[in-house]
Amino acid sequence: MRDLRRREVLKATAAVGAGAAVFPGIVAAGAPGFAADGGPGPSSTAEYPPAELTGRIVRPQDPGYANASLGWDELFVRYPLVIVFAQNTQDVVNALTWARQNDVALRVRSGRHSLEGWSNVDNGIVIDVSELKSTHIDYASRIARVGAGLNQLEAVTALGEHDLAVTTGTEGSVGLSGATLGGGLGFLTRYLGMACDSLIGAEIVVAWGTNGAKAIEVDLHNHEDLLWALRGAGNGNFGIVTSLTYRVTPLRSVAYLQATWDGLGDLEEIFETWQRVAPFTDYRLGTQVEIHKSEILLFAVLADGPEAEARELLEPILSIGNPEVTVQTGGWGEIYTGFQIPTEDEPANWKFFSQFSNRPFPKKAISVVRAFMEEAPTDDSNFFLQAFGRGAQAHEPRGGSAFPHRDALFYSEPGTGWGTRGEPDSGEALTPIAQTWIAEFSQALRPYVDGAYVNVPNIGMAEWESAYWGSNFYRLRKVKAKYDPHNVFQYEQSIPPATC
Repeated sequence: MRDLRRREVLKATAAVGAGAAVFPGIVAAGAPGFAADGGPGPSSTAEYPPAELTGRIVRPQDPGYANASLGWDELFVRYPLVIVFAQNTQDVVNALTWARQNDVALRVRSGRHSLEGWSNVDNGIVIDVSELKSTHIDYASRIARVGAGLNQLEAVTALGEHDLAVTTGTEGSVGLSGATLGGGLGFLTRYLGMACDSLIGAEIVVAWGTNGAKAIEVDLHNHEDLLWALRGAGNGNFGIVTSLTYRVTPLRSVAYLQATWDGLGDLEEIFETWQRVAPFTDYRLGTQVEIHKSEILLFAVLADGPEAEARELLEPILSIGNPEVTVQTGGWGEIYTGFQIPTEDEPANWKFFSQFSNRPFPKKAISVVRAFMEEAPTDDSNFFLQAFGRGAQAHEPRGGSAFPHRDALFYSEPGTGWGTRGEPDSGEALTPIAQTWIAEFSQALRPYVDGAYVNVPNIGMAEWESAYWGSNFYRLRKVKAKYDPHNVFQYEQSIPPATC
């Protein structure tokens, strides 16, 4: 349990905040309507009654505050004034209204995996949707509407019970909502596209009038510009998503292959062969590579295919050296559950750097990867690769999306983990070493990359706007100006509203 070193200060501020909320926040009749172009009327002066926080409320003086305020990456510690765990959409409306009326900074949180700690805030309100876990699946129409609180494991499991799937990331504890809203990539990317490509609707709570909030439904016929933005802009830019609607795809079984090479002796040949094969093979095959200082790991999922076919498609890679190879077949939910690593077994602190590449790495770049991995600060450090190339993700969904990296050959990511969970300041001596390693590694690879991934933000990047969204950034600013003209939803790399 972390020591709350600022508890007394926060008790005082929390008491003021608690006393300020006395009446329920309601969306009153006669609230400002949408402007002629479909956006909320930013010039409206309609006022709302004083709002009351509802839901499961946690403040600094409460015994569960330390755990409630802690994110997955324990490198970042924040001390919010109050955390609201919404139990329904109205709780979110009330919390957003309360934050606006009391001029309190706010952050949106779902799975706690914001990799720079941006879903938390000192002396502000955290609106947490992780307990909104409803699931409604219509097998006949292949439509699933789920609460924004589901994590990826819960979503894969629920859909898997009906032999259905959408793309998710690999780590089950990550929030489905946050992953989807930033794009969402994983083993099924080449088969089903990005996670956001299957998103066909959402309920989202937006700032409304001068000091209120309102829930609106977004789909291809209602606020289609906002649906476009939600498909790739990242979480917490326009409002607070409370439910997501997906078009899901039948997926009866998968073959899951893992290959392990000891040491880095075969790295150059494996890397070169993988980048020439994996992005261009059968679109049902999704592959990831993890390069560690002591071993190289290849993971692959073949959708609706047998073990023999998976081995055949990967033969050019598996024939290199003498890897240990295992294959499992079964339902996607079962396989996905099986390769999860319990959070408590992971390091406490993490640092990553995201990058897309539209061209194969030349030998010089592969040598850079090897040199840095040989000097990695911990055994949990790795260089991660995800194949894109010729696959479903190369095509935008109906209505388009803000996710721009559809021409990528692959995605890659140096990352390092250190420290022990639950131990305050664990691994503190390694922190500057790990951060320097990541910074130097990413700088050395800059000539070979073509953009970055908003779900894995690169702190300190000078041109992050174009790296995340390319030419879509200006259009995103226009959508922001329409739905959040007062920039209520802001954080270190949030989208600012257009000024003209």
